[in-house]
Amino acid sequence: MESIRELYRIGYGPSSSHTMGPRYAAQRFLNACNTGVHYEAELFGSLAATGKGHLTDSALRQIFKDNGKELHIHWFPEMQKSAHPNALTLKAFDENNTLLCEKTYYSTGGGKIVEEGELNDTKKAVYPKYLCKMDHILAYCRKEGLQLWEFVIHYEGDEILLFIEKVWQVMVEAIKRGLEQEGVLPGGLKLPRKAAQYFAQAKGLSGPVGTPARAISYALAVAEENAAGGQIVTAPTCGSCGVLPGVLYYVRNQYEIPKIKILRALLTAGLIGNLVKFNGSISGAEVGCQGEVGVACAMASGAVAQLLGGSIQQIEYAAEMGIEHHLGLTCDPMLGLVQIPCIERNALGAMRALDHASYALLSDGYHKVSFDMVIDVMMETGQALPSLYRETSLGGLAKIKH
Repeated sequence: MESIRELYRIGYGPSSSHTMGPRYAAQRFLNACNTGVHYEAELFGSLAATGKGHLTDSALRQIFKDNGKELHIHWFPEMQKSAHPNALTLKAFDENNTLLCEKTYYSTGGGKIVEEGELNDTKKAVYPKYLCKMDHILAYCRKEGLQLWEFVIHYEGDEILLFIEKVWQVMVEAIKRGLEQEGVLPGGLKLPRKAAQYFAQAKGLSGPVGTPARAISYALAVAEENAAGGQIVTAPTCGSCGVLPGVLYYVRNQYEIPKIKILRALLTAGLIGNLVKFNGSISGAEVGCQGEVGVACAMASGAVAQLLGGSIQQIEYAAEMGIEHHLGLTCDPMLGLVQIPCIERNALGAMRALDHASYALLSDGYHKVSFDMVIDVMMETGQALPSLYRETSLGGLAKIKH
């Protein structure tokens, strides 16, 4: 299992798999082959089906333009490579149109790019193989008297806190920007931003129903910043980037929690997301939105349970519910944009995370369905979903006339 640095990626929206990942692939390809006279890109499967709405073509062309190169793009939405639904082949040609270099990359979720032949590469692993399941980690922590965040530091080193501090800074800045911005989001849906309005209304509410509404506005702020191409942190993806910061910012303000505890909660949330990424998937194209907003909700649920004094078993329970209660959630973005239903799902995912943490804290933390079990079910459910419900914009809400 890789470092949580590979999970929390600081970058620009609207999609980690369709814009952030292809940007990395393009730069990587040019670093390996920059002598071409002209270049071509072939997009396959989901990467082609929703690529225009996700600005895949703009992201690719910008990287090549920045390097003084021109790129021609070919779209093959009905052709899917077996390794992953998000596939991209880049080619370089000389002045005689002779192929100089060709590489295929897979955008596996959360901005991660894997070159063909590297899918099972374990060279970047920082955690031992025997500690890549939640049950094993819990047993290890009980034996050693560790909290989950301490487990992360044990294998990542103290310097991971410096990275996480930067992650938190970017998250907070995205919330603040999002609360200030108004107007219509880019794209063809003409969807107005709502975070500023919701925040203003939430400030006038009080009590157990009204106060948590602020978490909605914070999650909306980040999700809308992502939809507008702003700087965010994948948590675990761009499309689900509002849930975790929205919840943490709310809990921090509500309980006056010091920053160091927020950073430790981010370590635990990162571990939760990392376990899903390693044992399952965080790719909407592969398993639907349960792998994006569902996993984000699990990360946030566990983080809040920790901040409010939960045991490692209660943290695991809260995280498990985050995925369990999003099982079967489709990925069906209208016009291929990360707006409808994505933005609302971030806001409501934040509210559900607060509920999951509360529920887990009322319990002793022991339950029938473990976190590891629900990851297996998520993968089974995701693979059973027809492809039109897995980030192709061919079914579900994506078919509604806007």
